[in-house]
Amino acid sequence: MKPMYLKGVENFDAADPHATAFREMRGAGIPIPQIMHLFAFKPERTQFLSLFTQGVMRGPSPLPSWQRELIAALTSKLNQCLF
Repeated sequence: MKPMYLKGVENFDAADPHATAFREMRGAGIPIPQIMHLFAFKPERTQFLSLFTQGVMRGPSPLPSWQRELIAALTSKLNQCLF
């Protein structure tokens, strides 16, 4: 994965639960999605985005959650974003 433009964010020493997830992903050779660095950097600011995203993806909707996930994956692919 390409490095971020914000080295301070990417190299931030995250606290748990992010630190544990990062450690496990690195240990397994899995690249850490850049959005996770942002969530770890300012968790008090990103908690609402996380709640919003979960509401959109898992809350009541005429579309089943699997279909919403598929739409999100396709959108990411079209935007050349790792998903």
